[in-house]
Amino acid sequence: MQPLPLLILDTNIVLDVFVFNDAAAQPIRDGLAACSFDWIATMPMRNELERVLAYPQIVPRLAFYALSAGDVLAHFDVHARLVPVPAKASVTCSDADDQMFIDLAVAHRSTLLSKDKAVTSMAKRLQALNVRTQQTL
Repeated sequence: MQPLPLLILDTNIVLDVFVFNDAAAQPIRDGLAACSFDWIATMPMRNELERVLAYPQIVPRLAFYALSAGDVLAHFDVHARLVPVPAKASVTCSDADDQMFIDLAVAHRSTLLSKDKAVTSMAKRLQALNVRTQQTL
């Protein structure tokens, strides 16, 4: 049996999938439901999501969608496979908060889903390291 494609979702993509019900994120939701890829993450990524879910601009959105931070974190826990934090990659992201996603993608040679300009601007450098960056599936 062939291994599932590895995927890394940055925090904004996770919010699109589990909070904002973004139509562009539907293929990700479908893929998670079908177990058609292996979403890997680290504990610092989960911690960042938990912190972001408490932001003043996010709390009302959670309420609007009748969600709690715990609901979103439960989805993360069900769908993401936690892996150890990798070493720092040979490339550096201009946004230090996004470095952990870069490091994990480089270590696992996986696809990184992100709409963050600091990440997408690194596409060519990451491609040279066998990492694909895209905004959606």
